[in-house]
Amino acid sequence: MFAHPDDESLLAGGVLAQHHAAGARTAVVTATWTADSHRAPELADALGVLGAGAPRLLGYADARNPASAPRSEVVRLVDAPLDEAVGRLVAHIREFRPDIVVGHDALGQATGHLDHRRAHQITLLAVEAAGLPHLYPEAGEPWQPAALYAATHSRSGLGRLGPLLRSVGKTLLTVPDAYVTTTVDVSPWAATKWAAISCHRSEVARPRPLPGLLARLPEPERTEIIATEQFTRIPLVPAPGDPHNLVA
Repeated sequence: MFAHPDDESLLAGGVLAQHHAAGARTAVVTATWTADSHRAPELADALGVLGAGAPRLLGYADARNPASAPRSEVVRLVDAPLDEAVGRLVAHIREFRPDIVVGHDALGQATGHLDHRRAHQITLLAVEAAGLPHLYPEAGEPWQPAALYAATHSRSGLGRLGPLLRSVGKTLLTVPDAYVTTTVDVSPWAATKWAAISCHRSEVARPRPLPGLLARLPEPERTEIIATEQFTRIPLVPAPGDPHNLVA
């Protein structure tokens, strides 16, 4: 589960493409930007490239962008009642029944976005709650994922991404190298990952968001940046299930 459209492609697009190529089921839950916003069709296109099905939207607004929810009554993710947001994600977990869940790290990725941090909190609670029958009984039959991974950036693994983000004045928040439990070389799926990132056309057209920064780089340099994905595994109670099922 990720906070915004494009997070799924930037942070786990290679892993999602890899799983899809191996015949696994994948799905993506996105916390902000509503179905009537201009980024919803872009997200649908990106998920189509990654083989991750139709968008699954929690329906909240972006903390920094009113255009994320054209209807003024929509609550920002950071202002939503925690119990409500967790319940919405639990419903998706129980419906899809993934064995692996991927989300943001506790720092909110390298830039520390408020929505990323809130999404991390919601994902932690929802993955635990989904397996407990007394919590959110209206959300479906209990299902306990076997593994939870947080997409992250280590100090040594930031590489060329660090100078790229600094060039537009963005904050850099990285985890110690020891926090990274899994580093995935996704270079065989880098072209697919970039195609998915490119689907987020409104972000590619802007100068400061990462899709736009990447689009202005020479292809070899861009590929080097997107060809590695890092994750921290967060221990959970073991659960049975298909190890190839993945939800992000």
